[in-house]
Amino acid sequence: MDKSCDNPVSSTTARGDAGEERAIDFLLEKNYQLVCRKYRSRRGEIDCVMKAPDGTLVFVEVKSSFSGAYGNPFAWITPAKQSTIVRVARQYLAEHHITSTPCRFDCIAVFRDRIEHIKNAFLAR
Repeated sequence: MDKSCDNPVSSTTARGDAGEERAIDFLLEKNYQLVCRKYRSRRGEIDCVMKAPDGTLVFVEVKSSFSGAYGNPFAWITPAKQSTIVRVARQYLAEHHITSTPCRFDCIAVFRDRIEHIKNAFLAR
């Protein structure tokens, strides 16, 4: 795992962090490898970067819903949020000199009792 991507956990993000942890565990059970957690730049953050079993580098956005009061968590990943994730992913790739590895953007929604995973949830524009 890339240690430069680790960041301290704050109490204000404990619920989101718990959801991200569940999502990472879910992917690890599916034979993904954790590359980086909470990659941050001035442009934004990517919740985690994973390597899929086929070698694809996967930028993962995780949304957690504990009550369902605000609708489907996938709806929270707006086009603006997608653009931010793409910009940050491009910066990650440049910083790590990654040029020929296939990449994709996945979204995971963590509900109280279940996890939903959308592979290739959106494309870089």
